[in-house]
This record gives sequence, structure tokens and C-alpha cells, in this order.
Amino acid sequence: LEEMTPRPVQDTGNVLKQGYLEKRSREHSFFGSEWQKRWCVLNRKTFYYYASEKSKQPKGTFPIEQYSARLASHLRKDSRRQCCFELTCPGKRTYEFTAPSPAEAEDWVDQIQFLLKDLSSPTIPCDEEDEEELYNDVDSSESVNTASHNTTLNQEDPNIEMEEEDIYEVLPGKQPKPE
Repeated sequence: LEEMTPRPVQDTGNVLKQGYLEKRSREHSFFGSEWQKRWCVLNRKTFYYYASEKSKQPKGTFPIEQYSARLASHLRKDSRRQCCFELTCPGKRTYEFTAPSPAEAEDWVDQIQFLLKDLSSPTIPCDEEDEEELYNDVDSSESVNTASHNTTLNQEDPNIEMEEEDIYEVLPGKQPKPE
């Protein structure tokens, strides 16, 4: 197992979904298990949870890849049971959450399932091209962008030359200088 390096909320990469959820704690008290409000962030590979939106260090993280997500109304007996979902993975800890609303719980499950389907797909997601466009100043993608950018310019060169000839107005008594 590779170690997950803790990262501040702002540095978690491409955020797919984030928001406050109640997370069931692992320790069970005399009154049963406790639900704690946590700021949760899902990016392409990792699920992070923080004490609050402003926290610098996550309370916990786990790689999302082999987990599955599903609505889980059995987790609570109160009026918020329709807001519950769980993340499960054989041989690993199960994470249980309560969203602010049933629709929000469904959205978390949908986002996670979509991500998992994308991660298990044998094809390369087209998002990688988007990353190159978004991060033009990153050295690793600069050569790729420059190459495709030059190709685009070369295709347009004939049109640019024609436009340049048309935009100059010859004034009476002045001749354009030969190049």
C-alpha cells in the first residue's frame, strides 16, 4: 500500500465533488456510533475528509479506485435515512455518510460511480487532452501544445497572408514600400 500524502483542501487537484457530509465515526460510544460533520472532497483518485472547509490537513484520505458507492437507508433510523450512502471495498474499511438531502446523497453516489467506471475503463479518458489545454505553462505538456499549436497556425497561414494584403489602404500620393 502506498502512503497518501496529506494535502490542504486547496491542493487536492481536479475536484469532482465537494461539500459537507456527516461521516459515521469508527468508534462506537455507549449511545451507538456518532455522526460527525466533515468537509469531503472527491478528486480523480482520492476521497479526502476534513474537519472543516478551511482545514489544512485532512482527517483522513483513501484511494477511491476499488471502492463502490451505493445509497444505504439502513444506516439511520431517523428522518435522514434517505440521505445516507456508503463506500465499500472488500477487505477494507466501509465509509458511511449522510448528505444534507436525498438528492445530494444520490449525486455523491452518481459522481463516485461515474469516476469508478472511468477508472476501470481500458480506454484513456479524453480529459487528459483538457488538462493540456488548461495547463499550457506546465513544461511536460508544453511540447505537445506547441506542436499542435504550430500545426494549427500552418493551416491558417495562407488565409492570414491574404487578409494582410486586404487590410492596408493605399493613400493618394504614397506608394507602399516594396519588401
